[in-house]
Amino acid sequence: MFSNRYVRTIICSRVLLHLGIWIRNYAVLLYVTDLTHNNPLYVSLISVAEFAPIFLFALVGGTFADRWQPKRTMAGSDLLSAISVGAVLFALINGGWIALLLGSFISASLSQFSQPSAMKLYKRHVPEERLQGVMAMSQTLAAVFMVLGPVIGTLIFLKLGIHVSLILTAVLFLGSSVILTTLPRDASEQQTSLKSSFMNELSAGIKYVWSNQALRTLCLCFAVVGFASGLTQPLQIFIVVEQLGQTKTFLQWLVMTNGAAMLIGGAAIMGISRKVKPQRLFIAGLLITAICTIGIGASTMIWLTILLLIVSGFVYPAIQGGIQTLIVKNTEMAYMGRVSGAIMPVFMGMMVIGMSLSGYLKGAFSLLAVYALSGVIIIAGTLLMLRLREKQPGR
Repeated sequence: MFSNRYVRTIICSRVLLHLGIWIRNYAVLLYVTDLTHNNPLYVSLISVAEFAPIFLFALVGGTFADRWQPKRTMAGSDLLSAISVGAVLFALINGGWIALLLGSFISASLSQFSQPSAMKLYKRHVPEERLQGVMAMSQTLAAVFMVLGPVIGTLIFLKLGIHVSLILTAVLFLGSSVILTTLPRDASEQQTSLKSSFMNELSAGIKYVWSNQALRTLCLCFAVVGFASGLTQPLQIFIVVEQLGQTKTFLQWLVMTNGAAMLIGGAAIMGISRKVKPQRLFIAGLLITAICTIGIGASTMIWLTILLLIVSGFVYPAIQGGIQTLIVKNTEMAYMGRVSGAIMPVFMGMMVIGMSLSGYLKGAFSLLAVYALSGVIIIAGTLLMLRLREKQPGR
């Protein structure tokens, strides 16, 4: 896969981009909590600044990604992110720390233009039989930084402070932009999109997703899995304290174990990606995750909980890589950005809804009941995918 120039370049740029994002996120988080004495309002605003752009601009960014040339869009977005961080640093030096929140919002918004463009380049330049391996590699990279990102970001802030953290972030974003400029020039495309209005294209993208049976099924499945994930996300601390009888600090070991399993799982998926169809990989990942979710909710033994977390972490790249592969395979090039921008926020939106309900459901019923409900909902998502396989056996 690394012999492919596009894959190699995009992955290298994403390493710098992920590193910059984690350094920025934790520097902002720790600085604001220190400055406001752990004020929950400002801490919550940090999460809003980082996640709100996914809902506000994902579809907008995807639509522009279909109108613009992908290489220029990606390189330009990273360059503007670097400039925005520099502007935030200047404002911070002059005492305007609120600019940290605005800078995080702007940078996260720009990434909604860059990510769909990367999917377009993969669609255009990666052979179909290697596509699943590339998607697994992308998920493995994300898993690496889920484990290492918080550690690196915290250490840099504690050792070097907020100013150096922001300078490093700007340099990493700029480095990502420079790497992307080494890609060949974008292939010339028919500029028919310029003749139609932006709103017409955005509306056409939504209609395209809904009229495409495969994409509609994937969107519904993504929504179901996102909601199920949200139900259990805030309750991990209760697994540690109530089920396992450990202190809160034990949670970090469970998170690290799960993250390490994701790394190994991603490598394994890359190895078998050419031999296993993405539908089968995705369905197997969902079923195993459902069983592990119910088991974690019921387990009172540390070794069993860790084992289930290892298994669920191992199959996580199969779920994420599988669904992204299916999205790319079932989408026409002209709609790649809009489809990515329409479907990907569905997972986040439903996860937020699930998170908002998880505490209430635990109080009304029990921890096991919520985890069991999450597992059953994931199984429902599996049934949706089985329906897709039956109707499109040739894909």
